[in-house]
Amino acid sequence: MKAKGLILSLVLLAVGLSLGIVIGRNKMAQTSKLNQTDIVQVWQDFVKNEVLAQNKLSNEERYLVLIVANVAAQGQESFRQVFEEALDAQISPIKLHEAVVQTIPYVGMAKTVDFLALANQVMAQKGINLPLAPQATVTPETRFDKGLQAQCQIFGEQNILAMRDNAPANLKHIQDFLSANCFGDYYTRTGLELKTRELLTFATLVALGGADAQVKAHAQGNTNIGNDKEVLFAALTQMLPYIGYPRTLNGIAAVSSLSNN
Repeated sequence: MKAKGLILSLVLLAVGLSLGIVIGRNKMAQTSKLNQTDIVQVWQDFVKNEVLAQNKLSNEERYLVLIVANVAAQGQESFRQVFEEALDAQISPIKLHEAVVQTIPYVGMAKTVDFLALANQVMAQKGINLPLAPQATVTPETRFDKGLQAQCQIFGEQNILAMRDNAPANLKHIQDFLSANCFGDYYTRTGLELKTRELLTFATLVALGGADAQVKAHAQGNTNIGNDKEVLFAALTQMLPYIGYPRTLNGIAAVSSLSNN
Protein backbone atom coordinates (compact mmCIF):
# COMPACT_ATOMS: atom_id res chain seq x y z
CA MET A 1 0.00 0.00 0.00
CA LYS A 2 2.84 2.39 0.85
CA ALA A 3 4.51 1.61 -2.49
CA LYS A 4 1.26 2.31 -4.35
CA GLY A 5 0.89 5.58 -2.44
CA LEU A 6 4.43 6.58 -3.35
CA ILE A 7 3.87 5.75 -7.00
CA LEU A 8 0.62 7.75 -7.02
CA SER A 9 2.39 10.73 -5.45
CA LEU A 10 5.16 10.57 -8.06
CA VAL A 11 2.60 10.38 -10.87
CA LEU A 12 0.71 13.39 -9.51
CA LEU A 13 3.98 15.30 -9.16
CA ALA A 14 4.93 14.49 -12.74
CA VAL A 15 1.50 15.58 -13.99
CA GLY A 16 1.77 18.80 -12.00
CA LEU A 17 5.22 19.55 -13.38
CA SER A 18 4.07 18.78 -16.92
CA LEU A 19 1.05 21.01 -16.49
CA GLY A 20 3.26 23.80 -15.15
CA ILE A 21 5.56 23.50 -18.15
CA VAL A 22 2.61 23.60 -20.55
CA ILE A 23 1.12 26.64 -18.82
CA GLY A 24 4.50 28.34 -18.85
CA ARG A 25 4.93 27.64 -22.55
CA ASN A 26 1.44 28.91 -23.27
CA LYS A 27 2.17 32.15 -21.40
CA MET A 28 5.44 32.57 -23.28
CA ALA A 29 3.62 31.97 -26.56
CA GLN A 30 0.94 34.49 -25.66
CA THR A 31 3.59 37.06 -24.69
CA SER A 32 5.47 36.42 -27.89
CA LYS A 33 2.32 36.92 -29.94
CA LEU A 34 1.48 40.05 -27.99
CA ASN A 35 4.92 41.51 -28.67
CA GLN A 36 4.30 41.02 -32.36
CA THR A 37 1.35 43.44 -32.33
CA ASP A 38 2.02 47.07 -33.13
CA ILE A 39 -0.09 48.39 -30.24
CA VAL A 40 2.40 47.12 -27.65
CA GLN A 41 5.10 49.27 -29.23
CA VAL A 42 2.70 52.22 -29.29
CA TRP A 43 2.03 51.75 -25.55
CA GLN A 44 5.70 51.35 -24.69
CA ASP A 45 6.66 54.43 -26.71
CA PHE A 46 3.96 56.43 -24.91
CA VAL A 47 5.30 55.38 -21.51
CA LYS A 48 8.98 55.88 -22.29
CA ASN A 49 8.85 58.96 -24.51
CA GLU A 50 5.93 60.96 -23.13
CA VAL A 51 4.82 59.85 -19.67
CA LEU A 52 8.34 59.47 -18.27
CA ALA A 53 9.22 62.89 -19.66
CA GLN A 54 6.58 64.33 -17.31
CA ASN A 55 7.80 62.47 -14.23
CA LYS A 56 8.18 64.65 -11.13
CA LEU A 57 8.44 61.82 -8.60
CA SER A 58 11.67 60.31 -7.36
CA ASN A 59 12.64 57.07 -9.07
CA GLU A 60 11.69 55.16 -5.90
CA GLU A 61 8.32 56.89 -5.54
CA ARG A 62 7.46 56.19 -9.16
CA TYR A 63 8.14 52.48 -8.88
CA LEU A 64 6.25 52.16 -5.61
CA VAL A 65 3.22 53.94 -7.08
CA LEU A 66 3.27 51.70 -10.15
CA ILE A 67 3.56 48.60 -7.98
CA VAL A 68 0.37 49.36 -6.06
CA ALA A 69 -1.45 50.55 -9.19
CA ASN A 70 -0.82 47.21 -10.86
CA VAL A 71 -1.98 45.28 -7.81
CA ALA A 72 -5.22 47.25 -7.66
CA ALA A 73 -5.73 46.93 -11.42
CA GLN A 74 -4.84 43.21 -11.23
CA GLY A 75 -2.16 43.49 -13.91
CA GLN A 76 0.10 40.54 -13.19
CA GLU A 77 2.33 40.74 -16.27
CA SER A 78 2.89 44.49 -15.99
CA PHE A 79 3.41 44.08 -12.22
CA ARG A 80 6.16 41.54 -12.86
CA GLN A 81 7.86 43.85 -15.35
CA VAL A 82 7.69 46.88 -13.04
CA PHE A 83 8.85 44.84 -10.03
CA GLU A 84 11.85 43.48 -11.95
CA GLU A 85 12.75 46.95 -13.23
CA ALA A 86 12.54 48.36 -9.71
CA LEU A 87 14.89 45.70 -8.33
CA ASP A 88 17.30 46.31 -11.21
CA ALA A 89 17.15 50.02 -10.33
CA GLN A 90 18.34 49.13 -6.79
CA ILE A 91 15.03 49.94 -5.11
CA SER A 92 14.94 48.21 -1.71
CA PRO A 93 13.21 44.80 -1.83
CA ILE A 94 11.66 45.55 1.56
CA LYS A 95 10.17 48.80 0.28
CA LEU A 96 8.77 47.08 -2.81
CA HIS A 97 7.33 44.27 -0.71
CA GLU A 98 5.82 46.73 1.75
CA ALA A 99 4.15 48.55 -1.13
CA VAL A 100 2.35 45.31 -2.01
CA VAL A 101 1.48 44.78 1.67
CA GLN A 102 0.00 48.28 1.87
CA THR A 103 -2.66 47.36 -0.70
CA ILE A 104 -4.16 44.59 1.46
CA PRO A 105 -6.57 46.67 3.58
CA TYR A 106 -7.78 48.54 0.51
CA VAL A 107 -8.20 45.89 -2.19
CA GLY A 108 -8.47 42.85 0.09
CA MET A 109 -6.23 39.81 0.45
CA ALA A 110 -8.13 37.99 -2.31
CA LYS A 111 -6.69 40.48 -4.81
CA THR A 112 -3.27 40.91 -3.21
CA VAL A 113 -2.26 37.32 -2.42
CA ASP A 114 -1.21 36.43 -5.98
CA PHE A 115 0.98 39.53 -6.13
CA LEU A 116 2.69 38.70 -2.84
CA ALA A 117 3.54 35.31 -4.32
CA LEU A 118 4.63 36.88 -7.61
CA ALA A 119 6.86 39.38 -5.77
CA ASN A 120 8.52 36.51 -3.88
CA GLN A 121 9.01 34.63 -7.12
CA VAL A 122 10.72 37.59 -8.78
CA MET A 123 12.90 38.26 -5.74
CA ALA A 124 13.95 34.61 -5.57
CA GLN A 125 14.90 34.71 -9.25
CA LYS A 126 17.02 37.78 -8.53
CA GLY A 127 18.85 35.93 -5.76
CA ILE A 128 17.30 37.83 -2.85
CA ASN A 129 17.17 35.83 0.38
CA LEU A 130 13.64 35.07 1.54
CA PRO A 131 11.73 35.52 3.71
CA LEU A 132 12.43 39.22 4.13
CA ALA A 133 12.87 40.61 7.63
CA PRO A 134 9.54 41.14 9.49
CA GLN A 135 8.36 44.76 9.55
CA ALA A 136 5.58 44.62 12.15
CA THR A 137 5.99 46.97 15.13
CA VAL A 138 2.77 46.50 17.09
CA THR A 139 1.46 43.86 19.45
CA PRO A 140 -2.12 42.74 20.03
CA GLU A 141 -2.14 45.11 22.99
CA THR A 142 -0.80 48.19 21.14
CA ARG A 143 -2.21 47.89 17.61
CA PHE A 144 -5.42 49.82 18.34
CA ASP A 145 -3.73 52.77 20.06
CA LYS A 146 -0.93 52.98 17.51
CA GLY A 147 -3.40 52.73 14.65
CA LEU A 148 -5.63 55.42 16.10
CA GLN A 149 -2.57 57.63 16.49
CA ALA A 150 -1.72 57.17 12.78
CA GLN A 151 -5.31 57.93 11.78
CA CYS A 152 -5.29 61.14 13.79
CA GLN A 153 -1.93 62.16 12.34
CA ILE A 154 -3.26 61.80 8.78
CA PHE A 155 -6.84 63.02 9.12
CA GLY A 156 -6.83 65.09 12.30
CA GLU A 157 -7.79 63.97 15.79
CA GLN A 158 -11.07 65.91 15.82
CA ASN A 159 -12.24 64.31 12.56
CA ILE A 160 -11.37 60.77 13.61
CA LEU A 161 -12.90 61.02 17.08
CA ALA A 162 -16.08 62.53 15.60
CA MET A 163 -16.29 59.70 13.07
CA ARG A 164 -15.95 57.15 15.86
CA ASP A 165 -18.53 58.92 18.06
CA ASN A 166 -21.06 59.23 15.23
CA ALA A 167 -20.86 55.60 14.14
CA PRO A 168 -24.10 53.63 14.71
CA ALA A 169 -23.92 51.18 17.61
CA ASN A 170 -24.10 48.18 15.28
CA LEU A 171 -21.14 49.48 13.23
CA LYS A 172 -18.75 50.63 15.94
CA HIS A 173 -16.76 47.45 15.43
CA ILE A 174 -15.92 48.65 11.90
CA GLN A 175 -14.38 51.80 13.38
CA ASP A 176 -12.38 49.58 15.73
CA PHE A 177 -11.28 47.47 12.76
CA LEU A 178 -10.14 50.61 10.92
CA SER A 179 -8.01 51.75 13.84
CA ALA A 180 -6.57 48.40 14.92
CA ASN A 181 -6.31 46.58 11.60
CA CYS A 182 -6.21 49.01 8.67
CA PHE A 183 -3.99 51.55 10.40
CA GLY A 184 -2.59 49.59 13.35
CA ASP A 185 -1.48 46.50 11.47
CA TYR A 186 -0.36 48.19 8.24
CA TYR A 187 0.53 51.87 8.62
CA THR A 188 2.74 51.20 11.63
CA ARG A 189 5.01 48.77 9.80
CA THR A 190 8.60 49.74 9.13
CA GLY A 191 10.07 49.69 5.63
CA LEU A 192 8.05 52.70 4.43
CA GLU A 193 7.41 55.95 6.23
CA LEU A 194 3.86 57.05 7.00
CA LYS A 195 3.88 59.75 4.32
CA THR A 196 4.79 57.20 1.64
CA ARG A 197 2.17 54.71 2.80
CA GLU A 198 -0.52 57.36 2.51
CA LEU A 199 0.60 58.23 -1.02
CA LEU A 200 0.43 54.56 -1.96
CA THR A 201 -3.03 54.28 -0.43
CA PHE A 202 -4.24 57.14 -2.64
CA ALA A 203 -2.70 55.48 -5.71
CA THR A 204 -4.25 52.13 -4.80
CA LEU A 205 -7.74 53.58 -4.38
CA VAL A 206 -7.57 55.48 -7.66
CA ALA A 207 -6.41 52.38 -9.54
CA LEU A 208 -9.06 50.24 -7.85
CA GLY A 209 -11.94 52.36 -9.10
CA GLY A 210 -15.38 52.69 -7.54
CA ALA A 211 -14.01 54.28 -4.36
CA ASP A 212 -14.45 57.97 -5.15
CA ALA A 213 -15.31 59.02 -1.59
CA GLN A 214 -12.24 57.24 -0.22
CA VAL A 215 -10.05 58.70 -2.99
CA LYS A 216 -11.09 62.22 -1.99
CA ALA A 217 -10.61 61.50 1.72
CA HIS A 218 -7.11 60.14 1.17
CA ALA A 219 -6.25 62.96 -1.22
CA GLN A 220 -6.96 65.27 1.70
CA GLY A 221 -5.04 62.98 4.05
CA ASN A 222 -2.04 63.21 1.75
CA THR A 223 -2.05 66.98 1.71
CA ASN A 224 -2.40 66.97 5.50
CA ILE A 225 0.72 64.87 5.89
CA GLY A 226 2.94 66.61 3.35
CA ASN A 227 2.16 65.15 -0.09
CA ASP A 228 0.82 68.25 -1.82
CA LYS A 229 -1.46 68.36 -4.85
CA GLU A 230 1.48 68.43 -7.27
CA VAL A 231 2.78 65.15 -5.82
CA LEU A 232 -0.64 63.55 -6.29
CA PHE A 233 -0.93 64.86 -9.86
CA ALA A 234 2.55 63.49 -10.55
CA ALA A 235 1.54 60.06 -9.25
CA LEU A 236 -1.61 60.07 -11.37
CA THR A 237 0.40 60.97 -14.47
CA GLN A 238 2.70 57.96 -14.05
CA MET A 239 -0.21 55.63 -13.30
CA LEU A 240 -2.26 56.64 -16.33
CA PRO A 241 -0.86 54.15 -18.90
CA TYR A 242 -1.55 51.28 -16.46
CA ILE A 243 -5.02 52.18 -15.18
CA GLY A 244 -6.55 54.13 -18.09
CA TYR A 245 -8.03 57.59 -18.49
CA PRO A 246 -11.38 57.30 -16.61
CA ARG A 247 -9.83 56.36 -13.26
CA THR A 248 -7.00 58.82 -13.74
CA LEU A 249 -9.44 61.64 -14.49
CA ASN A 250 -11.53 60.69 -11.46
CA GLY A 251 -8.38 60.96 -9.35
CA ILE A 252 -7.55 64.34 -10.87
CA ALA A 253 -11.06 65.56 -10.08
CA ALA A 254 -10.72 64.47 -6.42
CA VAL A 255 -7.40 66.25 -6.02
CA SER A 256 -8.58 69.37 -7.86
CA SER A 257 -11.56 69.69 -5.53
CA LEU A 258 -9.32 70.09 -2.47
CA SER A 259 -8.46 73.44 -1.00
CA ASN A 260 -4.95 74.55 -1.88
CA ASN A 261 -2.24 73.04 0.28
